[in-house]
Amino acid sequence: MGKGMRAGKKPGSGGAGNMQKQLQQVQMMQKKIEEVQAELETREIEATAGGGAVSITANGKKEIVKVVIKPEVVDPDDVEMLQDLILVAANESIRQIEEMTQSEMGKVTGGLSIPGMI
Repeated sequence: MGKGMRAGKKPGSGGAGNMQKQLQQVQMMQKKIEEVQAELETREIEATAGGGAVSITANGKKEIVKVVIKPEVVDPDDVEMLQDLILVAANESIRQIEEMTQSEMGKVTGGLSIPGMI
């Protein structure tokens, strides 16, 4: 009966060698993710609202780095419109940064979700 129980196990399957290979693959992926993250942080995305009346640029760290407001959109009697345009452009720039980051990271991870890495 002892031989029958061991028949399903292939010699050399699993074991320390396989674990070491998997660990190396994870470490390589982690290094690549860090490289992509560093490169993404240098990228900038510009989003506009109001037909270009307000333009906001954000970087890959999700920081607003530039705000441009055309003088003709500055109306003291309609501050709410200007606030809305800034809000729309800011949210769009951050959305585009997140989309770019997910797309680039998906190329590295093959769609794997690795908590804390992205």
